[in-house]
Amino acid sequence: MKIDHVSIAWSNLTFLQEAFENVGLKTDYGGVHSSGFTHMSLLAFKDGSYIELISVVKPGTPSPSWSRQIADNGGPCAWAVQVDDLASEVHRIKSLGISAIGPDDYYRERPDGVLVEWQLAFIGDREPGATLPFLIKDKTPRDYRVRPSPSVAFSELSGVTKVILGVRDLEGEAKLFQKAYGWKNPVRNKNLTGDFRGLALADFEDTPVVIASPQKEDSWLSRRLGQFGDSPCAFLIGTSSLPQTREQYALTEEHPWIQESKSVAWIPSSKLGGMRLGFTET
Repeated sequence: MKIDHVSIAWSNLTFLQEAFENVGLKTDYGGVHSSGFTHMSLLAFKDGSYIELISVVKPGTPSPSWSRQIADNGGPCAWAVQVDDLASEVHRIKSLGISAIGPDDYYRERPDGVLVEWQLAFIGDREPGATLPFLIKDKTPRDYRVRPSPSVAFSELSGVTKVILGVRDLEGEAKLFQKAYGWKNPVRNKNLTGDFRGLALADFEDTPVVIASPQKEDSWLSRRLGQFGDSPCAFLIGTSSLPQTREQYALTEEHPWIQESKSVAWIPSSKLGGMRLGFTET
């Protein structure tokens, strides 16, 4: 499994674009979605994955998906994986007793007039990509939808490597992923530092998925879960040189990650409206 893209929601797209540009990650405007309600900008990496910044076209109007995150500046809201045969994957997921709908057609017109078309399918009983990923397949050539952004195309950054899912029931969600994908038991860690101090984490090795759950009621993740429910709470980007990336983007100090051999450093969350976007060596 490889991340196709992750989504970050806000009430105003311009805020997200400026926040990312101010930390050195300039995004590229992608146009209005086929629903007519939302539009997006993207930060695309050389491995083909990208961060999607999403908001409503008209501030204050409702959105068909991620309405709470958009209205209340929730930040991380979803993630997607690319699947070659959506119909077969939907059938497989349903055969496991997990809900699934689709595939259905979607599109957006880029600012240069190019029409980008794809199909989506949604699995699980929550909003798209809240815990289980939503599924995507291109109808038009993939480079119509995503090409490396000039701001990172020739950098040491490789792509989005991990989605960290904030959940109330860590054990239940871990079993759901194992049921859906047959994964082995995750690696556990409850002794992290920095913003993840006091959280229990479960990392499915060799996959893009980390599950996080609060151990205390007064943690930032507890508050987030109370406001937005189970959903992504942070994303990690891969880099070939964490020291170089720390200097380039003025990151926090390195902190040990789930495996002791790994470290992470973060963009100070105050620079991104409270969002958590980190980097780890790959």
